[in-house]
Amino acid sequence: MTLSNRFRWSTGFLWILGACLFVCSGFAAEAASAQSIVLNPMATSGGVSASVGRVDGAAETTSGEDFDGNTKVAVPDELRDLLRLGGVPESLDQLRLLEKQQQAVAHLGEACTVGVKIGAAQGCGVIITRTGLVLTAAHVAMRPGKTAEILLPDGRTVLATTLGMNRGVDAGVLRIRPDQNNGKPWPCASPGTSQHLEPGMWCIATGHPGGYDQPRGAVTRIGRILVVQPGSIVTDCALIGGDSGGPLFDLEGRLIAIHSRIGNDVADNLHVPVDHYKDGWDRLMSGESWGVLPGFKPIIGVSGNSSLGVAKVISVRAGSPADEAGIRADDVIKQFGDVRITDFSSLTSAVSDTMPGERVVVWLERGGTEFRALLVIGRAGDD
Repeated sequence: MTLSNRFRWSTGFLWILGACLFVCSGFAAEAASAQSIVLNPMATSGGVSASVGRVDGAAETTSGEDFDGNTKVAVPDELRDLLRLGGVPESLDQLRLLEKQQQAVAHLGEACTVGVKIGAAQGCGVIITRTGLVLTAAHVAMRPGKTAEILLPDGRTVLATTLGMNRGVDAGVLRIRPDQNNGKPWPCASPGTSQHLEPGMWCIATGHPGGYDQPRGAVTRIGRILVVQPGSIVTDCALIGGDSGGPLFDLEGRLIAIHSRIGNDVADNLHVPVDHYKDGWDRLMSGESWGVLPGFKPIIGVSGNSSLGVAKVISVRAGSPADEAGIRADDVIKQFGDVRITDFSSLTSAVSDTMPGERVVVWLERGGTEFRALLVIGRAGDD
């Protein structure tokens, strides 16, 4: 088989054992003016007409056919059962046809798979509208209103702003700022649904494991769905740090989920079912943040008294993020990142609006002198 330098395919097991095939290749200020007219693009799967908001406040009307994205690939009749039900190929010809279908979806998926960088943290995202809305994981987007760099497949970097996020399932949205693509529409994923997914179905995962690397390009893994749960989909497409926020497609090239995290076992690769974005669309577009992802509750390791008129630290747990940042008992925290702190309740609220691993500059007062500390948010249970 002839392969390009950005599509290196390997098979780890025989297809008769049903194992994975691997493929290698490569927004809340502005929301206020447009959020009321941005309809749910994820609800357009199947050719339904939609009105898609533009950041200039005008309504851009597109037909469902026009808005069916760029990643959909017609499925041959011979693969229809594998698309609907999963399973393994029954012949060598069907295996070759399946491989060709997966390659086609992977190639198109690469064009709308982007790197997402906020500060020093990197993850992935997938463009889902021609005007530049991007789906990602909540822990990649961190919180609403942050500026993010979007790293494109062609090596360019454009700016985006984080919108809302449902942290309960790890779903987040960004918007690429306007006038950054020479007047051209953005390539975008074809919308799908996670409603009818079943274990055994084939899926295609793209992302940037280890971080964005433009010469290498996106890395695509081919696998199958193992478990379908209300809050997550588990597949055998191996995820690595940097993949979070990337897309998961079905055999037709429709977006069915977003990469989230690895479970208790390295083989448990968890993805956010795409219908969670559809169901929470209005809240996400309004810049709302809600919920806590299990295992990702942010902590800094200090205690205080909410009845006091200031955020005075009563105690600091040994080995906690606050301890490692040099914060001591009796310190008064005045500012936490961009948030002015007035009492301990406001500090608690500011911490809850962060994500584990995020670096936050803290200004505190000690003995009449102000100090600056750099604190790395921890997560509950990491003791």
